[in-house]
Formats: sequence, structure tokens, C-alpha cells
Amino acid sequence: MSLVEQYRAHTEERAKLGIPPLPLTAEQTRSLNALLQQNPVQEKEYLLELFLEHISPGVDDAALEKAAFLDGIVKGEISCIVIDSVEAIRILGTMLGGYNVKPLIDALSNSNPAICEAASEMLKKTLLVYDAFDDVVSQSKTNKYAREVLESWAAGEWFSSRPAISEKITLTVYKVPGETNTDDLSPASEAFTRSDIPLHALCMLGSKMSDPIGTIAQLKTKGHPLAYVGDVVGTGSSRKSGINSVQWHMGTDIPAVPNKRTGGVVIGGIIAPIFFNTAEDSGALPVQADVSAMETGDVIDLYPFAGKIEKNGEVIARFELTPNTLADEVRAGGRIPLIIGRNLTRKARKTLGLGEENLFQRPEQPADTGKGYTLAQKMIGKACGLAGVRPGMYVEAETLTVGSQDTTGAMTRDEVKEFAALSFSADLVMQSFCHTSAYPKPSDITLHRNLPFFIMSRGGVSLKPGDGVIHTWLNRMVLPDTLGTGADSHTRFPIGISFPGGSGLVAFAGVTGTMPLNVPESVLVRFTGKLQNGITLRDLVNAIPWVAMKKGLLTVEKKGKKNVFAGRILEIEGLPDLKVEQAFELSDASAERSAAACTVRLDKAPVIEYLSSNIELLEQMIKEGYGDADTLRRRIGKMQDWLKNPTLLEPDADAEYAEVIEIDMSAITEPILACPNDPDDVMTLSEVLRDEKRPKVIDEVFVGSCMTNIGHFRALGEVFRGKGVASAKLWIVPPTKMDMKKLIEEGYYAIFGAAGARIEIPGCSLCMGNQARVADNAVVFSTSTRNFDNRMGTGAQVYLGSAELAAVCALLGHLPNKDEYLEIFSRHLSGSKAENIYRYLNFDKLEKAELELLVD
Repeated sequence: MSLVEQYRAHTEERAKLGIPPLPLTAEQTRSLNALLQQNPVQEKEYLLELFLEHISPGVDDAALEKAAFLDGIVKGEISCIVIDSVEAIRILGTMLGGYNVKPLIDALSNSNPAICEAASEMLKKTLLVYDAFDDVVSQSKTNKYAREVLESWAAGEWFSSRPAISEKITLTVYKVPGETNTDDLSPASEAFTRSDIPLHALCMLGSKMSDPIGTIAQLKTKGHPLAYVGDVVGTGSSRKSGINSVQWHMGTDIPAVPNKRTGGVVIGGIIAPIFFNTAEDSGALPVQADVSAMETGDVIDLYPFAGKIEKNGEVIARFELTPNTLADEVRAGGRIPLIIGRNLTRKARKTLGLGEENLFQRPEQPADTGKGYTLAQKMIGKACGLAGVRPGMYVEAETLTVGSQDTTGAMTRDEVKEFAALSFSADLVMQSFCHTSAYPKPSDITLHRNLPFFIMSRGGVSLKPGDGVIHTWLNRMVLPDTLGTGADSHTRFPIGISFPGGSGLVAFAGVTGTMPLNVPESVLVRFTGKLQNGITLRDLVNAIPWVAMKKGLLTVEKKGKKNVFAGRILEIEGLPDLKVEQAFELSDASAERSAAACTVRLDKAPVIEYLSSNIELLEQMIKEGYGDADTLRRRIGKMQDWLKNPTLLEPDADAEYAEVIEIDMSAITEPILACPNDPDDVMTLSEVLRDEKRPKVIDEVFVGSCMTNIGHFRALGEVFRGKGVASAKLWIVPPTKMDMKKLIEEGYYAIFGAAGARIEIPGCSLCMGNQARVADNAVVFSTSTRNFDNRMGTGAQVYLGSAELAAVCALLGHLPNKDEYLEIFSRHLSGSKAENIYRYLNFDKLEKAELELLVD
């Protein structure tokens, strides 16, 4: 079958779903190039449309074929009667950056002035030039066309030539009442389609509303763009796929970039901070405003600069356009293009000896209060070369550690290609395969085979399927008091600070080694008193929202919801002796508080212990052939340097916080649970048992996710030692292969087998719910991170709590009362037994042969 027949058949197949065909592959592009060289060219209009609009830009393999073909036409080496040399230059200019840049720069010196002039015009609007900037500077000394390019960059014509955001935007409302989480916009069960944006967008809101796609189509007949409106929008994970879906239905096409859209308007009473930032990065306009007077089908007028929304000529909401650079971000096509372009303009002006430009809106910077800095403010300051930062400051911080996981990895890969990057500038970029390793689909297998090379060829580190959860591994690669990011909302560093983001921001941070940040306020949670017998770190995690609710700082109701943590940094102190593995339970769960980031104040001793262990792990990874070896060696060297002079940042005594919440551990005498199906809906065990609306019989129990460590699985084993089969279906998934192998060695897998447990390879499993799932309508007790509707199973009601309480629930088949739980805990898990149960893997204390076995 010819390319034309094949692609038309594929197009028809996709059209039945209401979506466009996939972009051309490199092989298909080569075939297309051959057809365009025929004389005469058959079906030239169709072939040209394929060539112009259906090949991905940047450094995609197909883009290489396209750029080489056009370069050949410009140089007279290839004959194409339907594309002349000047048109070839124009088409090269639509390819964003990467493989098209050198041909365009070469064309500035062409003997044909028309080609030179066209190349100059195309380069003026090309931002992704990287080191090729120096080539333009060099040519500009003797080449007027290169000089024009440099002067255009300096003048910011790439920006001023784009239409400014309108003073008034007329929109049709598409409202999703209550809370929209990113599972609603991008279901985990369809994660394998995320990089295929049009296909994935078909599942948006499918489990939440009746015929959402049909409703959207009907609303579009009113003739206005749609606005996505909700009471609470974008809680949960950092999935850019959620924004991709919204933009696919409500945004605008990007010329010469197939199957991706930009723009769109999101209006929320509350917009989750990661979702807000991802919308910014993608060119959308996110607005936080009262939505109570808006309903689906309403036609509204949004006035971005006046800060008001009207319906039928009456003002129904007022808002502040924030950050103050948002209008520039939308005009530039997103926050990231604005940053790249703005830096290019500044670089060009410096080269030409010009002063500061006055084209772009300057980020508003707060006045210095003269007060001290919090721990987070010092960590961010360190990443910016400052003593500290103030809330509200805009900074572009050094991003030392970047994490990517597999259900967003394909999107991150595509974003890196669009950034035209062939190497990473961040000190360490790591890719995991923890979300798809247990039950991979064919598309997952393809990703497992191809993505590691892509990451390692750019200097990144790639784990293997079955190695385990991204966070447990990435945390072992983090340096103290440094800043990072990751495309998983639980990328939260227990010894540093991380601001998770969507796949686009992760790609940007990996490529540039920096990330944009509007510094949030901080909320301090200070633990006091003494931890009581039977109370675990997970109970302290749930105590944070429990106490916040008692203080009126948090509500469960979505309409008019209060959440003191939303968009702020959660800073935790009062537990200085925690092991770092334990501290991660606290930082990890800040995602469920909708916090932008988290810090945990620790003493030096546990950090020294942790890094000493991690150096041995990383050295063994090099021996086992993990790449990139140079990146791992560089990180080992920085860890060793820190250990030579181990110092940790400390908050100042007069640091200011948006709120201070004190939690007396002596007052917590029984487990605290998150109830179905909201991680904010927390109660003590006794309160749950007294509430007639709460289910008490437990059908299934899951012990796994990034919230667990090896001690939790030993605790589970000790509760079940000699007890036989569990009363509830029991799922067991250790976070890493090292934990798994050690548990097998210690005999715990024999206990799990006797309990009838279903044991999976290390990874995320039920926590994400994209592979195996619990039974429909099951009541579940889980140690996982969040419990949104339908996440772990259709209609499932999910409690969240400690592994210790999970073990008791699995043993009994129901929620125990306080006395039952404490009796079992005291008998099996307290006293002298606890020290042996809650031992962590210190790789530097292992014999060489055992270390090799665990990491192999």
C-alpha cells in the first residue's frame, strides 16, 4: 500500500472517532519527500498539506527528514517543482527550532538575496536557537541579513508581531460543578494514550458527566470559544494531559504543529496551583473568580484587564489578573515561550550594547520586609544565588534535580523535541517506569524500549521497569537544600524542596536547568509533645488536615472551599530525628494538601546517614550499567563534597508565615484516617466508627505506593505471622526492587503468601489505578496517596491510613475499634520489636555481594 493510500485509510479510521490522523513518522516523511520529487507531482495539494501540517517540529526524527529535504532544495541539491527555494525557507521557519536552525543560518549567506531575506525573516521569529545564537552573532559582523536578525531579536519583534490579548473576550460557559481533579480530565486508566492528545481528550470527564464531548460540540454552535468553569479545578496530580484535553476541546490550533492546541480560558473559584502553572505554560488563560453565577450555556464577557466578568451586561464576578505577567504569557503562547523569548531578547540587546527593553511586563516584586527567612525561602534563595526570597517574588531558580515518570514520559519526550534539545542542562534528570511496569500494554512496552535511550542520549539517568517508584529512587539522588521538579505531583524532596509541574515544565527544567517560580507564602506546621504508642507517621500526616479543620482553616465542602495550604509551601518542623525515609511521608502528602511544595526540618545526622547510603547505591548503579554514568558520577561527587562539610539551612527565628499550626502529638491517641473519597475528609478511628454513613466492613486492603517503605511491610508481616489467610483481599507492592529482595531474604514473602496476598512487582499499582483495579464498589483500606472517586476502582470507597492499621483491617476484615487496634499493635509492633521492624536500607552497611544482589 502506498503512503497516500495508507495515510488516507488511517485518516478515515481516526475520523470515525472525530480526531485527526497521527503525525507522519520519519519513514513516512522519507516516502513523502520522494513523492514530492516526482515530475509531475501527483495529488500535489494533498501531499503539500501533509508536508506542511502533519510533521512534528523540533528535533523529532521526522523533522530531521523534513529539514534535510528543504535544505537540499535551498542548496539546489534536490529538485521539487512544487516547493521553490524561497518557499522551502518559509517552511523551515515554521519548524520552531532544532534541525531547521542550521539550514536557516546557512541561508543567510546564500548567493540569492531573496533566499537571504526570507531566511532572515524566518529566523527573526525563531526562539529555540540555543548555541546557534553565536553563529548569528558571528555572521552579523559582515552579513546584513544576520544583523537584521540580531536587531529583531533585540527589539522583541517575535513578541510584538503577535496579537495582544483582547480587552474583552466573549465566551460560552462549560461548567463542571464541584471539584474537577486531574483524574477527571485525564483518567489514569487511559494513561497509555496521553501523548496522543486528540485520542486522550475523548475520555475527558467521561466518568463524571453524561456525554461531555457531545455537550461541548453543542455549545460550540453558539459561535463563541468555550470557557472551562468549575468551583475547584485541577486538584490532584501534575498531569499536563489534563490541560492538553481542555485545550484540545477549547483551544486553537498551532500552525505546523500537528495534534496540539494552545489558548483557552479556565475559570475556577479555586484553581489548584500546579494546574494553574501548567495552564500558564501551555498558553491558556487561567482566572480565579467567583463562578456561582455561571452555568453551562451562559454567554459571558471576560474583561482581563478590567478584572470583571459580565453576563447580560451585569457584573457577576471580579478578579485580579495574576501574575501580572499573565497577559504577556498568553500573547507569547505560554509562560515558557515567554521566558525563552525574553531571554533571547535580553541576550541580543547585551550583544548589541543596548539597554534594558521596555517591551515586556516586569514581574511585580514585593518589598523587602527586613524580617528573617523561612527554610523554604532560604532554599529557593540558594537556588537563585540569594540569601532568601520573599513571597510574591518571581524568580528563575536553578533546578538541580528533575524527575520524569512513564505515564507522562512520552509527553515530556515530545516537549523536549519541541524545545529542539539534544542534551539536558539540569544536573540530573531521571526517568522511571513505575506506573506501567506491572501490566504493560503494547504502547507501554514500546515506551520501555525507546524512552531510556532518548533520556540517556541527552545525559539523563533511566531506571528499568520493575525497579520501583520514581520518588523512592529520585529522593536518593537529591542533594540537601537544593531545588527540583518532577512531572508527578508527589515529587517532594524530604531533604530539599521541589515544585512539581506538568510535562512541559519538566522538559523545560531538564533542558535549561532552571524553572520559573512565583514564590508562594509558607504555612508552618510545628509538631510538639511526644508520639504516643500505636501512632504512626501516617497518623501525623492525617493530623495536619484534622487540626486545620478544627481551626477553621480547611473545609471538605467544595463550594466556597477553604484550604490554608492550597498554593502555599507547607513547612514542617518538630520532628528533627526522623529518618529521611520517614520524612518523605510528610513531604509526599503535601500534594494532597494542594501545597505547592514542602520542606521538613531535619537534623544533620539522618541526612548524613542517608547520603552515605545513597552514594553506595549510585556507585552500584554505575557498575550495573545504569546511564548516564557521567551524570551519576557528578552527583556522587557533589554528595561527597557535602559530606566533607555537612551543613543544613535553618529558618530564621523571626521568619514570617501565612499561618502557624501547632499539633500536639501527646493529644493524638488513636489512628486518623482519610475517609471515602477525599484526602481532606479526615477523622479519628473512633469518629469513623460512630458515623453511620461510613462503611465499616473492608473488602480489600492495599499496602504499597510511595507512602510506604520497607518497615511498613515488615510491620504487615509481623501482624500476619502465623495468622493464615487474610479476611480481606490483600494487595502488596513494595516501592523498590531492593525492598522486595530484602523482604524475600528475611522471609516476609512467605508470610504474605500464607496470607493469600496478591503481590506485584515494585511500582505504583493500585495507587494510580491505571492497571489492575479493585472490584467495583469495593470498600478499600489503602496506604496510597489519594482516594478520588473511581481512582482505584469503579465506585470504590477508599480509606487512607497507615500500613499498621491496614494490616489490622486485612486481618479482621473490618475497621477495628481503638482498643482492638492498640492491642494488636502493642503485641506485634511495639517495644523491642520496633527497632528491628523499622530498619531502613543503608547500602553503605551492606556486604558487596548483597549490594550487588539487591541492585542487580
